[in-house]
Amino acid sequence: MTVEIDRNSGFCGGVIRAIDGAERILAEGGVLFSLGAVVHNESELARLRSKGLVTVSLDDISSSSSSPAPDKAPVSGDAKTLLIRAHGEPPQTYRIARERGWEVVDFTCPVVLNIQKSIREARAAKGNGQIVIFGKIGHAEVLGLVGQVGGDATVVESLSQLQEAVASGKIDLQRPVDIFSQTTKSPVEYEQICGYLSAQMEGTSLLTIHNTICRQVASRHKELSEFARSHDVVVFVSGRESSNGRVLSDLCKSVNPRTYRVENASELDPSWFRPDDNVGVCGATSTPKWLLEEVAGQIKNLH
Repeated sequence: MTVEIDRNSGFCGGVIRAIDGAERILAEGGVLFSLGAVVHNESELARLRSKGLVTVSLDDISSSSSSPAPDKAPVSGDAKTLLIRAHGEPPQTYRIARERGWEVVDFTCPVVLNIQKSIREARAAKGNGQIVIFGKIGHAEVLGLVGQVGGDATVVESLSQLQEAVASGKIDLQRPVDIFSQTTKSPVEYEQICGYLSAQMEGTSLLTIHNTICRQVASRHKELSEFARSHDVVVFVSGRESSNGRVLSDLCKSVNPRTYRVENASELDPSWFRPDDNVGVCGATSTPKWLLEEVAGQIKNLH
């Protein structure tokens, strides 16, 4: 059995920037608080927790009494540093944090920052316009995007949801529409959604399509399809909470039915493999290289 790790898998640039920043601050000593999980991968979070990173919620930083869950360090005191992760946050989060005395270090991905700016500019330019976002409802990045216009945006997770929003009048095709995508969504699905709106609004100049899927993520779809197709078995490594992990693992599964998603090496099942298999190991933009190597090493030891 041969095992190959996908050379293109691993952290995206935004996640690398946030984790490098967190480790740099932690190396100076003390505790650093992350607003939400800095990466959707429990194995990597455990590694960062061992270095002193503490994950807190908006309720934690908003509370004057500052009493987080029992497994967290106390968030009271004078020196409180809060990390904003790559997903970004709405403007009100920064206001709340500073009002409560937090020092904010912002590691929002530059790609996400540009989308946030574009959404604000679209609203300013078209007072009666509508903002539509293709993304996962409730996802941290999407909440940050919606927050740029005070929540006045429509989020759709699929073409069927978009069609329902149009049919119900929630999206009015007689008014300007600016459509954006969460950075990690499927380029194929976004193309379908934009194609539907283009067909419905043909002959008007009311639709503006913004190409906001991260280029690094978009190229991964083509590369990963080829990687999955070229192996007998694919083991996809990602956290259960990773939206990008779900999209990419589903992509692998559509190309190669013998695709299995795991969080770590302990979830591997020997029955998945045959002695003469060529196995490919790959992962999400939130999966660290060290974890891919650990899983690949365990697979090699199965036979």
